[in-house]
Amino acid sequence: MTSRYLPYATTPTRLLTQLISDIVVIVWTIVWVLVGVAVHSAVATIAEFGGQVEGGANGIAHNLESAGEGTHKVPLIGDALSKPLSAAGEAARDIAGAGHHLDVTASWLAWLLALAVALPPILAIAMPWLFLRVRFFRRKWTALTLAATPAGEQLLALRALANRPLVKLAGIHHDPVGAWRSYDPVVIRGLAALELHAAGVRLRR
Repeated sequence: MTSRYLPYATTPTRLLTQLISDIVVIVWTIVWVLVGVAVHSAVATIAEFGGQVEGGANGIAHNLESAGEGTHKVPLIGDALSKPLSAAGEAARDIAGAGHHLDVTASWLAWLLALAVALPPILAIAMPWLFLRVRFFRRKWTALTLAATPAGEQLLALRALANRPLVKLAGIHHDPVGAWRSYDPVVIRGLAALELHAAGVRLRR
């Protein structure tokens, strides 16, 4: 039998469907991750602008404060000259603070918008895909566990009698119910293989 630890079918049709679904989910996720990166980059330019404003304003404030300290030493008119320069330096510091706030806010906003744009469509596809894959894995695990024991194989054969089409049952034996009741090992194994095939598992002789 196939390894029960792999969440993939061993029947060709089911396996091909699973591989195609994997590719679709991967491509879909990559596309929306790229969209999220583009949104983040676009908003992050605002944060870069805020950082530039902060750096430039701090430089201007430093120069104005240095000039104010220098003019303060000028006799008679030093105080009159230094006060406007100091006030202009404080205003530049305020602009630098606004630039810093813009930088921080835009940086957070860039991440939030990127996640808000990319995450919902990714989850809309990934969550159903994950649910179906986990459900298949559990069904495969249970089927292989049952097939490993004679009683479990009989139970799989009984489920096949109840769930599989009559044409397929007749292909196993002309009287599948009677053969099952008489514990015919060949028919039981054939019916169990039929049920396993429906679960995406192919028995290897």
